[in-house]
Amino acid sequence: MTTPPTARPATIAVRAGHAPDPVTGAIAEPITLSTTFLREPDGTFTSGYIYSREKAPNRTALEGALAALDGGEDAAAFSSGLAATSALLQALRPGDHVICPREVYYGVKKLLGQVFAPWGLEHSIVDTTDLDAVRAAVRPTTRLLWAESPSNPTVAVSDLSALAEIAHAAGALFAVDNTWGTPFGQRVLELGADVAMYSTTKYHGGHSDVLGGALVARTRGAWWERVRMLQATMGAVPSAFDAWLIHRGIASMECRVQRHSSNAESVARGLEGHPALEAVHYPGLERHPGHAIARRQMRMFGGMISIQVKGGAAEALAVTGRVRLFTRATSLGGVESLIEHRHSIEGPESPTPPNLLRLSIGLEDPQDLLDDLRMAVGRG
Repeated sequence: MTTPPTARPATIAVRAGHAPDPVTGAIAEPITLSTTFLREPDGTFTSGYIYSREKAPNRTALEGALAALDGGEDAAAFSSGLAATSALLQALRPGDHVICPREVYYGVKKLLGQVFAPWGLEHSIVDTTDLDAVRAAVRPTTRLLWAESPSNPTVAVSDLSALAEIAHAAGALFAVDNTWGTPFGQRVLELGADVAMYSTTKYHGGHSDVLGGALVARTRGAWWERVRMLQATMGAVPSAFDAWLIHRGIASMECRVQRHSSNAESVARGLEGHPALEAVHYPGLERHPGHAIARRQMRMFGGMISIQVKGGAAEALAVTGRVRLFTRATSLGGVESLIEHRHSIEGPESPTPPNLLRLSIGLEDPQDLLDDLRMAVGRG
């Protein structure tokens, strides 16, 4: 089913890629489990499908929805966010240079340092909130500027429009990990990004029961054709059921993201100034250093908060043991609220403050969440 060209994101989320089944009339999209497809006597494939590693019906529907939701020309779905990131990096060439944020998901640093550096890809790690530092890091060989805003895990905010200008002036692609922002909270392609990356495991799927990733391209180009080739050739693609689950999750995504964001803002304001906390990091708070930029480039401030607990790592870990409503677990974007001590997850070389706890705010009543956290952190 096609959506009107003037359709707004909430309508696109519900409608894009969905149509009644032409055989049965079923409204819910069928799951096509077949890995291979009929070849005609003349050797052609009239359905357009040959083998599901290269292209499959549920993945096609999902990719159409992803592209429409972000306003991009095309999208490619992968088996995880890191698989999507890997494809984008491998679309570059040995000797190319990547600028990566200091505040970035630790898996991206691991890819750059342990996988692609030996392959010949060069990279610099820079504070992307410091535009002069980004400009100084640009080389003649810079081909990709990677940004993550809000950042994981300290919720730092970078000026995406300004970063896009720097990247394009250097002749480089500008990519944004918009997993925390979501297409509803932050329209990164409209802010100048060439590609948006998502761990669709998170808010797109929304229920902590499916793994996936995606790249959404603002426009197609030679680099995008290489991404598509890598997707089909290397095969890090979602199964039919995974694609179906993520596509189904997109339909309710706007409602969920609104509630995640409003809940997070309520919890952040309720914790701000608490005597047992050194800091509360949330871009919706006026004292957040990136608040003015966030107000300009975000439609919603998102469902992620980080807090720093007085008493160091020991007390932060003790807080995770005292919560009753939050679940101690990795990940984010599900309907349930999660709490995590990031330094422990990232390892001894982690730059994350040892007293930091990352909170994924779910869809529970915000006062219940706030009561649980206040109980757990104590009176200070």
